[in-house]
Amino acid sequence: SRMLAYLAEVRQPEVLPLPTANQDRIAALRGLRTDLVKTRNQYTNRLENCGAEVRTHIEKLLAGIDAEIAELDSKLSDAIKATPEDKAKAALLRSVPGVGPVTAATLIGELPELGKLDKRRLSALIGLAPMNRDSGRQSGKRSTKGGRGDIRRVLYMAALTARRYNPVIRAFGQRLEAAGKPFKVIMTACMRKLLVILNAMVLAGTAWSLSP
Repeated sequence: SRMLAYLAEVRQPEVLPLPTANQDRIAALRGLRTDLVKTRNQYTNRLENCGAEVRTHIEKLLAGIDAEIAELDSKLSDAIKATPEDKAKAALLRSVPGVGPVTAATLIGELPELGKLDKRRLSALIGLAPMNRDSGRQSGKRSTKGGRGDIRRVLYMAALTARRYNPVIRAFGQRLEAAGKPFKVIMTACMRKLLVILNAMVLAGTAWSLSP
């Protein structure tokens, strides 16, 4: 215990905000929804190569999964509106082209640090901050790793949509593409750019706007 106290005093680790009870509920509902969507995709793929008898059972199963997902969507919507803070944050996030209800719910429920950390620390928390691989005089490639994988996967899908419909992210991605950057590098940069924008908006309490 003395060693832990000494390390805490010397290193002074950053205290991150904890999720509220309502945010925990949102995270749990979102997690179950994601699992059901994965299951639906797996059984939908099986429909391509199955007989009539098996198809009947799979279609019944899929109908039940669709109903459960719809119910979860309704509960997620209610949960987000359950507190003024979460409701206001959702409105800000949803104002950004490319951010849908699932992305908003994920960030609200599983990233309580949004709007409370600077962009570098937040990017590192999600695993979107470039890490160097330098050693002595050698300079290695920068890469991203670690962090909260579920949030990163949701941001990836949001960034894909944003590259089509969000003028800022689209222009940013096009510049990287014109510079010859690989697709993975472009997507990681777009995810980080989108996260930085969302973080700044929540911090300032302002909705999306293209005007300066």
